[in-house]
Amino acid sequence: MDTAILAPASLLVLWSLIMLFWMAGTRFPAMAKTGADLGKAPPGGRGSDLEGVIPDKVNWKSHNYTHLMEQPTLFYATVVILALADAGHGLNLYLAWGYVIIRIIHSIWQATVNMVNVRFLLFIASTICLLIMAINALWATLF
Repeated sequence: MDTAILAPASLLVLWSLIMLFWMAGTRFPAMAKTGADLGKAPPGGRGSDLEGVIPDKVNWKSHNYTHLMEQPTLFYATVVILALADAGHGLNLYLAWGYVIIRIIHSIWQATVNMVNVRFLLFIASTICLLIMAINALWATLF
């Protein structure tokens, strides 16, 4: 099994956890400024309930954390398929690192500047990396 491709996936897991802590580190102080008390939150409350309550710039970190729980799940599956198919080297490895680096840049951009036009281009670039990897994973498992 070609395990080198698991390194970028591991980094993206770590980055996702960093975003979780960054989100919490900005969200809790913002909530405190509004007088919000987690102990008095109604049952079933969600982070999205804070939209319009705390500053948008604080919520951007949460939006990005949510994004890291979406498309990257396809990335993780693709990486595992490529590793198991012994195809996690060469172009696929470079694409995996490209995907992760672009997603990290996307996270930093969304959490700080959040200009949608640039964010969209970063998303498209990472998606192209993933698309090629997915095609290669299919190819590796068929042939």
